[in-house]
Amino acid sequence: YAEGVAKFAIIMEPNGSHIPGASDPIIQLACLDSSLAIAPLFKRFGSVIITSGTLSPIDLYPKLLQFQPCVSESLSMSTFRPCIRPLVITRGSDQLAVSTKFEDRGDMGVVRNYGAMLVELCSVIPDGVVAFFTSYSYMESLISEWDAMGILRELTKSKLVFIETKDVVETTLALDNYRRACDCGRGAVFLSVARGKVSEGINFDRHYGRAVVMFGVPFQYTLSHVLRARLEYLQTHYQIREQDFLNFDALRQASQCVGRVIRSKTDYGLMIFADSRYNRHDKRSKLPKWILQFMGESCLNLSTDMAIQHVKQFLRRMGQPVDQTALQSVLLTINEVNRMNPTPVVQHTSAGEGGAMITESSAEVAAS
Repeated sequence: YAEGVAKFAIIMEPNGSHIPGASDPIIQLACLDSSLAIAPLFKRFGSVIITSGTLSPIDLYPKLLQFQPCVSESLSMSTFRPCIRPLVITRGSDQLAVSTKFEDRGDMGVVRNYGAMLVELCSVIPDGVVAFFTSYSYMESLISEWDAMGILRELTKSKLVFIETKDVVETTLALDNYRRACDCGRGAVFLSVARGKVSEGINFDRHYGRAVVMFGVPFQYTLSHVLRARLEYLQTHYQIREQDFLNFDALRQASQCVGRVIRSKTDYGLMIFADSRYNRHDKRSKLPKWILQFMGESCLNLSTDMAIQHVKQFLRRMGQPVDQTALQSVLLTINEVNRMNPTPVVQHTSAGEGGAMITESSAEVAAS
């Protein structure tokens, strides 16, 4: 308790089992206030820099973590060529809208269009393709339907298929074989889940990830008792609306997934947002600036066949030899770094008297 406010709660989830149909109630202690974790850092250090490639929208973090930033900035990517091509696919080749909204996800037309989309993308994109789904259950249901429709058989004609599971050992083995398939030139597609192991810490640089397909908007499971308690806490104490937090969290997770594809200045890749909701300004505006800088009007509201033309054009351009002169133009020399780094002025600042700075950039690319 702090100032009479309970920041932890003991919550029972009626069904905590990962096995469909199995009942396994779980009692857990849940932290409702994320600012507790970072508060010791702000207290101990005079200056704190929070930086990542997936902080959008930045303005929500000061509320969530309870601090006042001295500097808040979202940076674009410094690059010598348009190495990212984000595409928003809102409908299949038959013009039927595609979405993972609850009322649409069971529609056989949507299921068929998602399958046909993946088959067509894998037939024109070389090497590795990673596809993310909103949950394990949704991925499993789609794969089952695709198998019945013969879509998986069509998919294996162009690439080997690997699937993430909840078993860490199985997923690690699948990843190793996926990389082998990409190394030998056979090509592969890895079907995985947002918020899973693959979406968080695995890099798909170079030929291991020429495209990432994000099927749907990865919202959290809104019937979770832990999530409901946290949403109520944020609304009551920080005036953060439920929908604002859910949108913020989902778009941040989508950025985390598609960001797996770009890992250096010379790397390139496609980011496919396969859901009609990404075409709405209130959704896509929450994506990081380094993605939005490449998302022109021509990349929005596409059908599958229109997107395939964009894919072919992009890959043809990226397949040209790297212009080394242009590459050097976006990198700083040692002399330029020294000129930008004047002799520091010594100041005596005790812990807790400085400030916090929050920045967003494509950190992996900037570090290259």
